[in-house]
Amino acid sequence: MLEQYLPIAIMITLAVIFGIVLANINRWIGPRKPNEEKLSTYESGMEPVKTARERFSVKFYLVAMLFIVFDIEIVFMYPWAVKFRELGLFGFVEMIVFILILLVGFVYIWRKGALKWD
Repeated sequence: MLEQYLPIAIMITLAVIFGIVLANINRWIGPRKPNEEKLSTYESGMEPVKTARERFSVKFYLVAMLFIVFDIEIVFMYPWAVKFRELGLFGFVEMIVFILILLVGFVYIWRKGALKWD
């Protein structure tokens, strides 16, 4: 019975070895010529001017989280759009309710000033 699992074990072993080889091939055969320029901090092509300990505004994280939440909600609308005709009136009403809930949330964060940058 164990001989039936031999091809799976071989495939897993080969996949692990292949992953290790690809992750380390640059280290094994790549050139090693470190210098001060290569070892310096890189920030979008500009010289770093501040420390890494700088604080970000909470607004930055709030807007990022709101973007993710509303972006995920849009992803939920895609399957609905694909099956729109099959769902009929019930599916349409359910999506209207879903959009209204999103709209209430959006109006709430708008009124709270979460989208204003001071």
